[in-house]
Amino acid sequence: MQINISGHHVEVTDSMRGYVEQKFEKLERHFDHINNVYVVLKVEKLQQIAEATLHVNQGEIFGSAENEDMYASIDALVDKLDRQVLKHKAKLSSH
Repeated sequence: MQINISGHHVEVTDSMRGYVEQKFEKLERHFDHINNVYVVLKVEKLQQIAEATLHVNQGEIFGSAENEDMYASIDALVDKLDRQVLKHKAKLSSH
């Protein structure tokens, strides 16, 4: 799984990058057909927004989360994506 991280109005620090990679390992444990991940971390006024697009076999999964803290945004984003990944995996195995 390749993770591409970019920042929009925010500098992506090494600790942020490491945190994102560590959190996304959880998704890979649940579903190993994730090909690419594009993560955008951005700041709009007081909100810290984390968005990600996962390119998976037979589809694409998008998630977005916002919070006043960037790390909390990343946590919420991974939780949302995790639910979507499990749903996608269930849909694939039912066919």
